[in-house]
Amino acid sequence: MPKAIWNDIVLADTDDTVIVEGNHYFPVSAVDPALLKPSATTTVCGWKGLANYYTIVAGGAENVDAAWYYAEPKDAAAEIKGRLAFWKGVKVV
Repeated sequence: MPKAIWNDIVLADTDDTVIVEGNHYFPVSAVDPALLKPSATTTVCGWKGLANYYTIVAGGAENVDAAWYYAEPKDAAAEIKGRLAFWKGVKVV
């Protein structure tokens, strides 16, 4: 069962992930919203669309823009709608 862990805090733990380009996309419902702070950062992927970011707040620390999601992914990436992925030192085990 994939788990996302940062700063010794389990951010997400579910067997329902979708893997795209080597990244596990976790259902948003699998993450405690208290651990996520909205960010103004956005990026664009040519085939997935506009990505938005969250800063992770866990264990008394912040990891800026360490989670991302596609609110309205393009049709080719429809399977990741309602899901988010992690990076910047977040371990997925």
